[in-house]
Amino acid sequence: MKTASFEANPPVQTRVGVYRWTICALLFFATTINYIDRQTISVLAPDLQRSLHWNELDYANIIAAFQIMYAVGQVLTGFVVDRIGTFAGFAVFVTIWSIAAVGHASARSAFQFGVMRALLGLGESGNFPTCIKTVAEWFPRQLRALATGIFNSGSNIGAIVTPLVVPIIFLKFGWPAAFIATGVLGFVWLIAWLVIYPLCARRGLVKVHEKRVRVPWLPLLGRPQTWAIIIGKFLTDPVWWFYLFWLPKFLNSTYGLTIDKIGPPLVIIYLASDAGSILGGAFSSYLLKRGWSVNAARKTAMLTCALCVVPTIFASQASNQWVAVALISLATAAHQGWSANLFTLSSDLFPQPAVGSVIGMAGGAGACGGIFIAAFAGFILQTTKSYVPLFLIAGTAYLVAFGIIHLISPSLRPARLTGVEDSET
Repeated sequence: MKTASFEANPPVQTRVGVYRWTICALLFFATTINYIDRQTISVLAPDLQRSLHWNELDYANIIAAFQIMYAVGQVLTGFVVDRIGTFAGFAVFVTIWSIAAVGHASARSAFQFGVMRALLGLGESGNFPTCIKTVAEWFPRQLRALATGIFNSGSNIGAIVTPLVVPIIFLKFGWPAAFIATGVLGFVWLIAWLVIYPLCARRGLVKVHEKRVRVPWLPLLGRPQTWAIIIGKFLTDPVWWFYLFWLPKFLNSTYGLTIDKIGPPLVIIYLASDAGSILGGAFSSYLLKRGWSVNAARKTAMLTCALCVVPTIFASQASNQWVAVALISLATAAHQGWSANLFTLSSDLFPQPAVGSVIGMAGGAGACGGIFIAAFAGFILQTTKSYVPLFLIAGTAYLVAFGIIHLISPSLRPARLTGVEDSET
């Protein structure tokens, strides 16, 4: 009997593993497309500013429009995905952001771009709450940070692809074609999601239309674990937004890199980010497998990442562009490693039905921080033309965030919510 049981179980687990990682691949590609659509405007920004006569404050306001709706959307989509589920939720979010991405091609004024960016922010805000909840549904705890690191690395792939592909489209067909081409990718992914997810769910033993459990926000806001994640996102997400939307402009204004030369430095930076995302998640997963507690494993990984960010303080004063690229590459890699572990804390600390709402609230806080950095960057650059204050913030935010997280939740003890139970996939 033991032999029969031993022989029967591995094929079942193997099949579940195949479907589990197939879903992770879909999350990876969704995140990649999300960032391609998000970053297209930053690659085109120097040329759009010249041709459409934007100043620094106009550009900052356009970015702020995205951030405001992204913040609102993060809170709402976390709430929505906990109620309608990951399958339906993702389909809705990708449809909205793909329509908005294509819609940029029709914009001609700063106000019209702001409207399209706001709609894009609303749709794209659903990506991470849905991805995190999907990982919580499909993966056991010891694999969640790795799975999160893998899908989160799609943000870096998107950031790599964009400066390589968008300039080619721009130079041959103009900027409207660049927005249309990148926006259409979302509709292609949507078809794959609608076909593949139900197939994997049936064979991977995950229900597509499972009973939803309503988790009120008030009990979540009363838990220190929630605030640890919220504050961590609020303090560190703005740094990533700064890199995403201002790096091409920094390299252009500081080192004279034009759109046809911006690709290689950005590719190096985001390749490093990609490695950081996967290694950061794998590091804490490795420590867990060696018997470390969740508290020790996650915080060791996060502190390591926070320390690696510090040298970016000097990036704005680097002697040449490649020194700056090296410092920023280390910082973006560390950010993504930090982010993979911070995301995973939500599924470490909360039962599955609450994960989407927690990540939504935390993502909204991070986007609010992004609104601040957009306004601050626009003001600083318009008045002083200096990136020094911005890189000073970028280099110190993570250590501050780590200290506050440890103070709020010194043991990372899971939150207990009345009437809500967790389950391992």
